[in-house]
Amino acid sequence: MVLSTIIARVGDGLPLAASMDDEQSETELAEYKNQAKLIFKKLTPNSESRCSIESGKYVMHYLISNDVCYLCVCDKKYPRKLAFSFLDELAEEFFVSYGNELTKPNLRPYAFIKFDTFIQKTKRLYQDSRTQHNLTKLNEDLQDVTKIMTKNMEDLLWRGDSLDRMSSMSEQLRGESLKYKKDARNLNLQALYRKYGLPAIVILAFLFVIYLRFWWF
Repeated sequence: MVLSTIIARVGDGLPLAASMDDEQSETELAEYKNQAKLIFKKLTPNSESRCSIESGKYVMHYLISNDVCYLCVCDKKYPRKLAFSFLDELAEEFFVSYGNELTKPNLRPYAFIKFDTFIQKTKRLYQDSRTQHNLTKLNEDLQDVTKIMTKNMEDLLWRGDSLDRMSSMSEQLRGESLKYKKDARNLNLQALYRKYGLPAIVILAFLFVIYLRFWWF
């Protein structure tokens, strides 16, 4: 079944609306809601428009439409086709209701929390996959869900951590490269001094003596 739903803006991850879950669900799904926030932060306009992310005993399905991400947390056994049909309905209604307001720069978090009324109504329709409504949805050739990418949350987090570490290593290597270049320049100057320093001093001393001899004596 669909357990929780969060809607956020792609680009800055601003949460726009969410389902009002009961206290037990809030406790059980707290970790997954935090993971959802991490997913929103990673999304870009070039991200997959439909994706399923496995995490523990649940799956997070998300749909991106009109620069808004619609994400729901479901049991692993819940049909993916129903999950994405549920998200499609949310996306259509949400854009009709708030499409003109989504790009406002001063939009506050959960500015459209009233959308929960529609979320809850639609969620009830999709609760039981055996109802006639959902059996009809399953039989409809709406989309080939086998082509929707499936990821693992641990891999997603690890890759993000890896990218962060690679960025850090890149900065460190850049600093070491500058230090090496400076040290190499100093070594070259020292080598030139050892090779030409003494002869140069002798020549300068000789010229100074000649100068004194002809101009002062």
